[in-house]
Amino acid sequence: MWTIVLFDLPTDDIEMKRDYRYFLKFLLENGFTMMQYSVYMRHSSSEENAQVHINRVHIHLPADGEVHIIRITDKQF
Repeated sequence: MWTIVLFDLPTDDIEMKRDYRYFLKFLLENGFTMMQYSVYMRHSSSEENAQVHINRVHIHLPADGEVHIIRITDKQF
């Protein structure tokens, strides 16, 4: 199971830049790797494990911007 996080976060002021860096650091510290700019992915051994990581991402969402999460199987990938 693959979890893919796609995001577009504003960086208009200092606070928004801080939120962007915090979210990016969170993704990297939790095993996500960059697929391309603003697209990060992580492999999970099961659907339940993927859901745990999705819940963690939801907890750390920035206030502004767009964040989308996609779950796909190895075969779909």
